[in-house]
Amino acid sequence: MSHDFVKKSLTRRGVLKGAASGAGAAVLGAGAARAQGPDPLITEKQDWATGLGDGVDATPYGLPIKYEDDVVRRNVPWLTADPISSINFTPIHALDGTITPQGCAFERHHSGAIELKKEDYRLMINGLVDTPLVFSYADLERFPRENRVYFCECAANTGMEWAGAQLNGAQFTHGMIHNMEYTGIPLRTLLEEAGLAAAGDLKDKWVYVEGADASSNGRSIPMDKALDDVLVAFKANGEALRKEHGYPVRLVVPGWEGNMWVKWLRRIEVTEAAVESREETSKYTDTLADGTSRKWTWVMDAKSVVTSPSPQSPIRHGKGPLVITGLAWSGRGAITRVDVSKDGGKTWETARLAQEGQNKALTRFYLDTTWDGEDMLLQSRAMDETGYVQPTKHQLREVRGENSVYHNNCIQTWHVKPNGEAENVEVS
Repeated sequence: MSHDFVKKSLTRRGVLKGAASGAGAAVLGAGAARAQGPDPLITEKQDWATGLGDGVDATPYGLPIKYEDDVVRRNVPWLTADPISSINFTPIHALDGTITPQGCAFERHHSGAIELKKEDYRLMINGLVDTPLVFSYADLERFPRENRVYFCECAANTGMEWAGAQLNGAQFTHGMIHNMEYTGIPLRTLLEEAGLAAAGDLKDKWVYVEGADASSNGRSIPMDKALDDVLVAFKANGEALRKEHGYPVRLVVPGWEGNMWVKWLRRIEVTEAAVESREETSKYTDTLADGTSRKWTWVMDAKSVVTSPSPQSPIRHGKGPLVITGLAWSGRGAITRVDVSKDGGKTWETARLAQEGQNKALTRFYLDTTWDGEDMLLQSRAMDETGYVQPTKHQLREVRGENSVYHNNCIQTWHVKPNGEAENVEVS
């Protein structure tokens, strides 16, 4: 343990001890007051202590308590033309740890969330394979499975921020992301079951995947990725996928943009070349300042955001000890370090990672500090195991201009005011 860390910890303990001493003085004062009459805090009857609570049969499937009813997904009505093709944002400002509960996990659909029974489910593998196959859900359950924690991030996450500070809340600027433990079968296993010998040299081959919904959201994936870490998943966080997450089966493409994680997965075709579908030509390409567009930008680069304090999670306790927290992630591997700035990037402090960064998964960071009640310009900056450092908006715009929507992994700034409220801003 470094001397600096011990010094900061002792300083923080001193602040907390002082706060406790103040509380003790308040208690002594109350004791003196009680000599003249009963303390209403002692004599008040509490409902939960005078009767019985709910029995086990009242909650066959546990739901959040009503006092947490604000921790929900939200959409932005004007963001898309119709809610049938829209986005629900994760309330990342209200969560801690790294695992996202399915019930409030980001989801995006292009033609509505469909209902598909397990009994009716079929998955076809065809194209350049020895034996085209069709699997039922029961067939998939018989294959060896794996459990892996990965983040899924929409390519358009933070997309509204290219032209300036737009949406006032971490849920809306960075909430197109979730992090769940997926259970599934390596795609490699199923491709090998169908036989890849017919494809010949696999070096330049692709797989084309599509869903069972009306949009199908077909995407091409290069064979080396398909054989690496892609999963055909049927569980998330230990339970069946939710309808909006692709029940009963979806694709998991670790570290790559979320539109490739095809839901209600129905067909996988081995092909000679990329199909060049709508979703990988007119959509999900990056328009540059000169009007040209770059494609095949699948990887989600290192990114982070302070989730609290933030516009939806202001400081409510006044001056004193403050925990600054947030999330970091990288599609290229594990997060190794996160720095936090309170002055808009002039100076930085290294945050504490809740645990060692995991491959292509969210990492929680904390900066335990003391707030003096002054303005702060809060930022976080992530670094991953490849040495990549999260860029500023200015650095991104120098390369990409302001015409893009996708792959905005810029450093985010929150202006925390003396009253504890926070606002989305930019710093020059």
